[in-house]
Amino acid sequence: MRNSTYLKMGLNMLLHSKLRSWLTIIGIVIGVGSVIGIISLGDAMQASIQSELADLDLTIITISPGYTQASSNMPGPPGMGGSSTDSELTDDDIDALQGLDSVQYIAGEISGREEVKYTGETATLSITGVDPQVWKYMTTLETQSGRLLEPADKYVAVIGSGIASETYDHDIGVNQVITVNNKSVRVVGILTEEGMGDDSNIYMPIDGAVDLIEDAQEDVYDSITVKAKSEDQVDGLTEDIEKRLMVSRHIIQGDDRDFSLTASKSMAESITEMMSSMTLFLGAIAAVSLLVGAVGIANTMFTSVLEKTKEIGTMKAIGAKNRDILMIFLFNSAMVGLVGGILGVILGSFVSSGLQAMMGSDMTGGGSGVRISLMLEGLALAVMIGVISGVVPAYRASKLKPVDALRYE
Repeated sequence: MRNSTYLKMGLNMLLHSKLRSWLTIIGIVIGVGSVIGIISLGDAMQASIQSELADLDLTIITISPGYTQASSNMPGPPGMGGSSTDSELTDDDIDALQGLDSVQYIAGEISGREEVKYTGETATLSITGVDPQVWKYMTTLETQSGRLLEPADKYVAVIGSGIASETYDHDIGVNQVITVNNKSVRVVGILTEEGMGDDSNIYMPIDGAVDLIEDAQEDVYDSITVKAKSEDQVDGLTEDIEKRLMVSRHIIQGDDRDFSLTASKSMAESITEMMSSMTLFLGAIAAVSLLVGAVGIANTMFTSVLEKTKEIGTMKAIGAKNRDILMIFLFNSAMVGLVGGILGVILGSFVSSGLQAMMGSDMTGGGSGVRISLMLEGLALAVMIGVISGVVPAYRASKLKPVDALRYE
């Protein structure tokens, strides 16, 4: 027989067992739809995260005071869990790192929350003091109006767009004056909304910030930021910084460290790996329904063999070979998988769109739809499951003896 004949007979079997076949197809539809929906959602979330990480400078290494045992074994900000040893970061630490070949820029930062007044209104906002000589070379932040900080600045500020347009009843513009602890500070720049910077943060030259932030001390920093010359040098530089600081701070054992290192490159890699693992895990859970669908196809095919035993005997009696019977049933099971796969892809597209709409554009980047390759993979998977599930019933049908089949009641 020709393949077209197998196809026609397989389709005829599918059409003449409508209810049972469609109940089986529903299992495949749910399985394929769930897998495509979840994987597509994961793709959208990864694309959104990658877009955010693209704005992150992967050559930055942050040194924080205090050391947490857990911080060396898990991603995230230092100081999460476990016991920590508090310490201070000073100019001595910056001096100790100045000679490292891979260091392009290095600067200390201080931070705090203070009351900021504008047009008679008061809000408590975060203030970060940075070194204006190198800050513009180390940050990925950009201004939508005005400029970044310059070396000669002191009591001036660059503010986030959220502060400029949402914090107070009246918008803050460039060259407007805000008051921090009764000290006038002129706004020289307003940041764009893009990027991973805090939209509600105020950046000032560190000399001015020391005077305005309560408990801030001169030459004592809340963190030290190091920029490597290239992304490839980050890992080696992180090790060099750790060794150099341990020597300068007279620390012998690693567990006695009183500082923590956080590399933006390592954090980005950890986030990406975590998202991939989560998508794979959720996809595996959804794939369980495909297994249920496969069992349904096998059950339907076994039933079809029993129902069509006499027809099989008749076909063999008029010259049909074992291969012909095998191919007819395999085509039938493959078509069950194909129809389920097509409907599953359609369902998966709706599921993906619905989940992305529920989670919002902040999490999914506005959604990216279902990849064509994912649709084709879903169809191929459905057909493969159909074929595999139909192999044993089809083989049993092909091995039936004509005489026994004709006598079957």
